[in-house]
Amino acid sequence: MDSVQSVQVEAKAVARFTWGQALAWALLAILILVTLFPLWVMIKTALTPARDLFEQATRLFPSQPTLLNFERVLGLLNLQQSQAAGGSGADINFLVAMRNSLLFTGLIVIFQTFFSALAAYAFARLRFPGRNLVFFLFLASTMIPGIVLFIPNFILIKNLGWLNTFQGMVAPFILMSPFAVFFLRQFFLSIPKELEEAAYLDGASPFYIFWRIILPITQTPLATLAILTSIAAWNEFFWPYIVAKSNGVQVLTVALQAFQTQIPQGSPDWTGLMAATFLAVIPVVILLVVLGRKVVESLQFSGIK
Repeated sequence: MDSVQSVQVEAKAVARFTWGQALAWALLAILILVTLFPLWVMIKTALTPARDLFEQATRLFPSQPTLLNFERVLGLLNLQQSQAAGGSGADINFLVAMRNSLLFTGLIVIFQTFFSALAAYAFARLRFPGRNLVFFLFLASTMIPGIVLFIPNFILIKNLGWLNTFQGMVAPFILMSPFAVFFLRQFFLSIPKELEEAAYLDGASPFYIFWRIILPITQTPLATLAILTSIAAWNEFFWPYIVAKSNGVQVLTVALQAFQTQIPQGSPDWTGLMAATFLAVIPVVILLVVLGRKVVESLQFSGIK
């Protein structure tokens, strides 16, 4: 009798656990759908013929999918063909803007990751007067809104004659950031000091230890920081918009904004804009899908919530 009751109790517990799991998965599915729905609307709009956009606004799927919008954005159609396909006549040099975004993002990721690693190693291992105070003040700078720094940075870049140049766009981001320094410092503090002490006994310099010992064993946090920095740099809009508006140095975010405001026939080219936006999102999505797990693991290890 007791065995039968225990089996029934276990069965009820399993049933409750199963229903709880089902509810959790259902809620998770709803959240995923809500999160991905704007992305699907963007894709649907990009695949919809420009002339049928408003007629099919309430449909979940385009009735006649087309790739003409992507061809127009990539410059595969001339002006007459673009307007015949329903375009507004707005123009965007997508390939040049993509190249500029890749260069802008690459420079920021390389230099900011390297300089942040240097600063983090100094705060984690080097002993100098006022180290903790300097680190506290460095972290306190994160409380300063970024918008406050735009005017003095713009005046400096203008006085240097760097408007409409890559160096003008990259300059405010090329050095270390407080978050990156704090993030890497957490990892450097977890490295056993015996490794560095052994290298010191062999006559290695601090920079040699940093370059040949510390960096190789912290590839995962460095990769994570590079991913986070690349996403932020790829989506940066306001600073490139105010210092580099010329077509030769426009990044994708600025080019998309300019494309939206070109209304030669009275209304924005929404289908072309969504096609260009979708192409611009692809690199970030690929980066997150391939390396997203490393980001989560590194953030959990560093204690950042």
